Amino acid sequence: GAAAPPGHPVPGRAADPGPIKVEKAAGGLTVAEVHAQRAKLAGQTVLVRGKVVKFLAGIMGRNWLHLRDGSGTPETLDNDLTVTTAETVTPGEVVVVKAKVAVDKDFGAGYVYGVILEEGQVQK
Repeated sequence: GAAAPPGHPVPGRAADPGPIKVEKAAGGLTVAEVHAQRAKLAGQTVLVRGKVVKFLAGIMGRNWLHLRDGSGTPETLDNDLTVTTAETVTPGEVVVVKAKVAVDKDFGAGYVYGVILEEGQVQK
């Protein structure tokens, strides 16, 4: 495949930030739980606490961040969760995100997400 055009989100994983251990938000889910339950959660609003490992601003009218909490594994591709938001965060921050779960989201040009959190509200 061709490289992504500049300024477009790149599907997949953020760079490995090393070991992460973030406690699950009260009443929330882990990153791996969102992946595992994505079909059941589609269209629902969830809470997820995680460490921001990647942030991309102003792409397709929204900001994109990747969260990890130490759950899941790179091998099973359930350790990283992409979130879209209007808010700005800094990589390394631990945040709680309240957002709507979307599954099998296709933004075109090869940008397909099995699960993504949209319209995220960030609590620092």
